[in-house]
Amino acid sequence: MIGLFDSGHGGLSIYAELRQSFPDLDFIYLGDHGNAPYGDRPSAEILQLTQRGVEQLFRQGCRLVILACNTATAVALRELQTNWLPHSQWPGRNVLGIIAPTVEVATQTPFAVTTPQYPQKNNRDVIAVFGTSRTIASQVFDIEIRKRCPKVQVVSQACPELAGAIEAGAERKELARLIGGYISSLLDKTGGVAPDKAILGCTHYALVTDIFRVFLPSRTRVLHQPIAVASSLENYLERHQEYFGAVRAEASGLTRLITTGDLSQVNRSAQHFLNGFPAFEPVSSLV
Repeated sequence: MIGLFDSGHGGLSIYAELRQSFPDLDFIYLGDHGNAPYGDRPSAEILQLTQRGVEQLFRQGCRLVILACNTATAVALRELQTNWLPHSQWPGRNVLGIIAPTVEVATQTPFAVTTPQYPQKNNRDVIAVFGTSRTIASQVFDIEIRKRCPKVQVVSQACPELAGAIEAGAERKELARLIGGYISSLLDKTGGVAPDKAILGCTHYALVTDIFRVFLPSRTRVLHQPIAVASSLENYLERHQEYFGAVRAEASGLTRLITTGDLSQVNRSAQHFLNGFPAFEPVSSLV
């Protein structure tokens, strides 16, 4: 079984793509709606909540857990992989993130390659990154993109209110006001130059890609993070047969969604954006 963890229901955009790409595998999605959003929380709290969410998914039987949240990936992934998991009570499990696949698509360079290669080392694209305050403050996209494409101009824009507004089911008019304002601020930073690519660096934002598309310049290509993650997972499973064999042997096409939040509110809000999902089930708080 493969688990997905997010602060709320933004990661459902990742889940939907994985469900379509791997229809025979078992997935369980944990949304920590009770503590959402994560974007303005201190790093120590994000790490603690993410670790507890991963443990909850391991207890549910997951072999792999994907942090379907850019903030959790930026703040917690390295610590979980390097310092927690090797000393935990969960042998034979692993935690993956969603930033590395996005950087691979943005730079057309495998994440393992950390030195500039031709022609990427001559790439002079302007890449816009929209994200939560915590993700933007981490500079993870800037750092990882420039390792591979040092001449690329990365222009970042924090969107502090957007994930919370999406999570709360705000009206499209209000979401358009927020997104239009953030894009206007980013274009001020570029001097009006249209970015070549735009990274929606919060999985909530994928739920409103169409609104971003309205306000972004027509020549700007929006990178679709869910597709990047699905492709990366396929490659990972091919290279790590110990996980692929295990998750396939156990598979029955199971789908479960669980939440720490208010059940009726979460289900109403999630279905507002993504129809056809099973109802969320309750799980105890991660605090």
